Amino acid sequence: MAKKDRTDASREKDREKWLARFQVRLAMQPGVDRAVVLQAVKEVTTHCADTGEDPRTAFGDPDAYAVQAAARLVPADRAARARQHGAVVDTLGSVLKRARDVSGL
Repeated sequence: MAKKDRTDASREKDREKWLARFQVRLAMQPGVDRAVVLQAVKEVTTHCADTGEDPRTAFGDPDAYAVQAAARLVPADRAARARQHGAVVDTLGSVLKRARDVSGL
């Protein structure tokens, strides 16, 4: 019985690691907000509870599934705005870095 308990604990730990990585990667996708993360996690946990599958078997790599989930759950216009905003922030950061380098600050 102890071996089964360790196997169950190991599976639970793997599931938690998969979900944690999925949440982080999903949150990093353009246009993803808290509601999207909560919806996606609920879908994954519900599916796994209903089928008994672990998330890696059901959905594959958490990074790749995060990209797929974001594409499915985030409206295209919102994702595009978020990408554009990110590009502007990156450009501004680059300009400020160059200004500091030139001025010696």
